[in-house]
Amino acid sequence: MKRLLAIVAGATLLGACAVTTQQEVQMGQNYSSQLNAQLALIQDPEANRYLNVLGDSIARLADQRNLTWHFYLVDDSAINAFALPGGYIYVNRGLIEKAPHMDELAGVLGHEIGHVTKRHTAKTIQKEQGATVGIVGLCVVLGNCNDPLTSKAIDIGASAVFAKFSRQDESEADAEGVKNVVRAGIDPRGMRDMFQTLLAERKARPGVVDAWFASHPMEEDRIAHVDALIAQVNPAVLATLTKDSPRYDAFRARVMALPHVKKPAASGGAN
Repeated sequence: MKRLLAIVAGATLLGACAVTTQQEVQMGQNYSSQLNAQLALIQDPEANRYLNVLGDSIARLADQRNLTWHFYLVDDSAINAFALPGGYIYVNRGLIEKAPHMDELAGVLGHEIGHVTKRHTAKTIQKEQGATVGIVGLCVVLGNCNDPLTSKAIDIGASAVFAKFSRQDESEADAEGVKNVVRAGIDPRGMRDMFQTLLAERKARPGVVDAWFASHPMEEDRIAHVDALIAQVNPAVLATLTKDSPRYDAFRARVMALPHVKKPAASGGAN
């Protein structure tokens, strides 16, 4: 993905000091446009409409920056979801297949939205910049990103986007995720249920959840932390929150029945 990596590395230029919201959105937009050309995205209008309506119902109450949120379905059996800066969220088909109830998918969305609102990826990119930012900037301006002298800088910029979040980042995203779904009227216990599913899958079929655990460090104590967060929700409020819906059932059944999408042909320079 050398061309893709160059775009991401160039985005690090935006954050020589603090990354502004406008720069963060541009970073996500640039990376998303390249990523979408390489992923096997599910283009079914009905399925995408449901995911975006559900995602937006959570996200619009979570951030005061008036971001325009984008939610994508990826035809990948790996149980995973991830977020790009500026409000771009991707959910794998494999995760939806393992989420029999709406609140489980909502919990994952709330968590990924939390990574965006807490600006974890943008901050990681800033940390990764260091002395390489000048080299990366020259590469982007001169168009010599394939030069061996700049390849390491490019790789640093790209790895920052999919860096393994720290325990603090995960704790913050969990806390934000619980608040996000509760504000949207959804039961936060779905997040706990989904985490339990992920841990069970890791024990039974580790390769299926490698992608999630590669970027989201997670142990059993995180479930206890989420339970503690949920315990702070007023029981009277918790009793009114939605766990499932017929529309979600129809959405999940539709996604599971869709034919698999052919991955776009790799462009020149991809790896």
